[in-house]
This record gives sequence, C-alpha cells and structure tokens, in this order.
Amino acid sequence: MSDTIAEAIPAATLVLFRERGGVPELLFVERSKAMVFAGGALVFPGGRIDPGDRALALELGGDPDDMAARIGAIRETIEEVGVGVGLSDMAPATLAKLRAGLHRGEAIGAVLDALALTLDPAALTAFARWLPAHAHMRIFDTRFYLAQLPADAPEPVVDDTENVRVFWSTAQGVLDDADAGRVRIIFPTRRNLERLAQFHSFGAAAAHAASYEIRAVTPWVESRDGADHLCIPDDLGYPVTSEAISAALRG
Repeated sequence: MSDTIAEAIPAATLVLFRERGGVPELLFVERSKAMVFAGGALVFPGGRIDPGDRALALELGGDPDDMAARIGAIRETIEEVGVGVGLSDMAPATLAKLRAGLHRGEAIGAVLDALALTLDPAALTAFARWLPAHAHMRIFDTRFYLAQLPADAPEPVVDDTENVRVFWSTAQGVLDDADAGRVRIIFPTRRNLERLAQFHSFGAAAAHAASYEIRAVTPWVESRDGADHLCIPDDLGYPVTSEAISAALRG
C-alpha cells in the first residue's frame, strides 16, 4: 500500500471570543457525523479557502495566502453561524443578506460590493497554522485566527448542513467534556484548546499569539516511555506537546 501524502488543502478557521466578565467563551460548532473530516467532532467555524477568497485578497493587498485565509475564516463563519467579523455593517438584516448570497455560491467580493460593505481582515489576529502529514487521509493546511465577537453581533445560528449545533463554551469546559467522553475533539483542536485555556481575556490571548512565530505545526510520531506518541514542537506556545497515539483523534 502506498504511503503517499495527499496534497494539502488550504483552509482557515476562526476562534471567536465572547467576554462577559469571567473566563472568555469561545464559539464552537459540532460537525455532522456524516462529514468525512472530523465527523461528529467539535471544531471552530472554518473551512476551505475558495477562489473568491483569493480574488478578494489580491484586491486588498498584503501577503496573498494570509489575506485569503483571513477572508476565508470570516466568510466561513458567516456561512456556518451567521456571525460577521470585520464588516462595516453588522446589522442582522445585512448579515442575513450576505449569508444568503454566500449560500447561493456567490463570491464574497461580489456580495460585499452588492451590499456596499467593506471588510477589514485586520480584525483577526493570527494564532497558529497546522499542517498534518499522515498518509491515507485528507490533509488540510489550516490557519487559525482569533477575533473578538462584535458588540452588536446577532446570536449565532447553525447552518444545519455541515454542522448540527453551535454553542459557546470556555476552552477548559470543552476539554473537560472531552475527557469525560461527552464530546469528541481531534488532536489539533485539543492542543489549541489547552493553549487557549491559559488566558482570561482576548487581549491576553492575542498578545501571546503575537509573541510566537506562526510556523506550520506538523505532528510526528516518536516513542516515549515505551509507547508511541503524537508530538508537536515545544517552542510555539503549546503547554502540552505530546499525546499517546492510542488516545489521539486525528480526524
């Protein structure tokens, strides 16, 4: 059997923070069990970067891959849960029209122009990039971004296609639920939640992210204490950098 690694699919995801005086909550969606990738798992809103994201990125300038990923993370969050970030108008009626256009398959730049909207990708803070390299599985080259929930944002509403549930929870709350077997989280999500659980505000998380290089995290397998572990680098801000491969969910 061939061990050829599939070409990675560029993707982006958005970790959305809601602060209400205590530990910040993050927005999660539960993937449909029918989905090939991470079926039934909890993830942050996100998905593939599409040609419309790349076209708009070229118009806005800057690093084209980073810009396209920022746009893709914003677009996917609108499509999946109806919440916008970095838009010049956050009114629920405007967001509903934008979401409807995106669901019809229209390019994000065209829908923004039709609604006389502008987009500010700088509303997102780069956090991480994950690029697995395991054979016989679909691979995503995923850029993670952080953002604050806009003050006038509507309540999230799940799209009921790829996802079946949307909810707010603290990072530690989801880790505790996963440890108790109540929910499923894949290896990258667990590592990112452990990292995010260290912070008591969006500002602290964003400052932490800015202090580390954004370098692709490609997990590898090595033997530790007589058992195979899935490992990641120890210089990118993650408090936990290995997990027994027998326990790791990989997608």
